[in-house]
Amino acid sequence: MAAEYSVPSVTRALNILELLAQSQRGLTLSDISRRLGVPKSSTHVLIRTLETTGYLRGSKANGKFCFGLKLISLSNMALENLDLREQARPFLLDLMVRTGLTVHLAILEGAEAVIVEKIEAPGMLRLATWVGRRLDANSSGVGKALLAFGTEENFAPRLTRPMARHNKNTISSPVRLARELRKVRKLGYAFEDEEGEIGFRCIGVPIYDSGNRVVAAVSIAGTTSQIMDDRVAKLASLVKVTAGRISAQLGSSVDVPPADTSARLVRERKPTNGASAIS
Repeated sequence: MAAEYSVPSVTRALNILELLAQSQRGLTLSDISRRLGVPKSSTHVLIRTLETTGYLRGSKANGKFCFGLKLISLSNMALENLDLREQARPFLLDLMVRTGLTVHLAILEGAEAVIVEKIEAPGMLRLATWVGRRLDANSSGVGKALLAFGTEENFAPRLTRPMARHNKNTISSPVRLARELRKVRKLGYAFEDEEGEIGFRCIGVPIYDSGNRVVAAVSIAGTTSQIMDDRVAKLASLVKVTAGRISAQLGSSVDVPPADTSARLVRERKPTNGASAIS
């Protein structure tokens, strides 16, 4: 029945947008045509239509296309209407003040965690994250929290699919990820230790709705000097308190216990420096 009302050109246009969403620096017409298996002539018409309507913008310098202002505007309006975001914001602000670190709120979409709110600590190093950014679930604090505490059907498929690898610390093996998620469930929080970007860490905790289902995750992110080994358990407890308050606000009856201070997910590594961060 769904195929009966499918419009091929609309489907292809949406596929182009989804493909560009996965690209950090944009793609050329040839790249898009080849990756989607669509003739270059048809791809050209679709891209030009999206460009003239403001949904895409092209660069004359390198011939690549990326999202236009109209699409970004629509995205922001959709996020503004998220009830979750509005209800969580006061608690996220409080967590930022208590920790002095950048706070993120994210939801799970496919194998990625999508940031729907960011509260940046004033005067601190600005992190390379923004509302709408997609993070690989296997290498982010919010992502691992969402996978670990979500339903079996949510995280099981991720254990068999190829996973992105950002550096030597990234957990990209299904066996290692399964083991990591078991640790996360035991501790009550996810700890991302330079797995997305060298020099940065984050701590994520799940948020539950009125049906006691995991609907989002909250995290704090900072440099390795801000989130030192001896601060992890204490910071995790603050994040768990925030997650519990947001969950209660949403009507959840899940009891979020304090973080387990007897164990940590910290691994022995030599100190390294980084230039950007992923939550």
